[in-house]
Amino acid sequence: MFFHPNSFPNMRIKNLTARFFTATGLALLVSGCVSIHRNSGLKAAHLERLYFGRNIGDTAVVTDSAWKSFVTDVLTPAFPDGATVWDAAGHWRGPDGTVVRERSFIVELLHFVSPEIEGRVQRVVDGYKRRFAQQSVLRMVTDVQASF
Repeated sequence: MFFHPNSFPNMRIKNLTARFFTATGLALLVSGCVSIHRNSGLKAAHLERLYFGRNIGDTAVVTDSAWKSFVTDVLTPAFPDGATVWDAAGHWRGPDGTVVRERSFIVELLHFVSPEIEGRVQRVVDGYKRRFAQQSVLRMVTDVQASF
């Protein structure tokens, strides 16, 4: 038996209403997954944290005055627009399994992404390792959007 859609107007309205809400819901769901690009002036940037340990071997430490000299001689010329620096204390596990407690300096940099700036960051890291006989400097990089 065949029924014409106009034979049941209430069912037709319910069917159209259901389709409308389904389509609207799907559109909202999909739009929530899509990043909306706004002309906000934000550009791709890196937020970096550099962790500079203060222990030198088992007996010596990087003094406050030695750190200030490093900031003046190396960090500031590499990043004259600014850096945020603070003291920290932490620990890490050495190769032999012992826990080493160490004071450190943390430097936070916010900069636009470019090979030239990448080179400056690496020069700061290498300069610290060389000057204070460090095995490593922890570097964390987060991709962000920024404007100045």
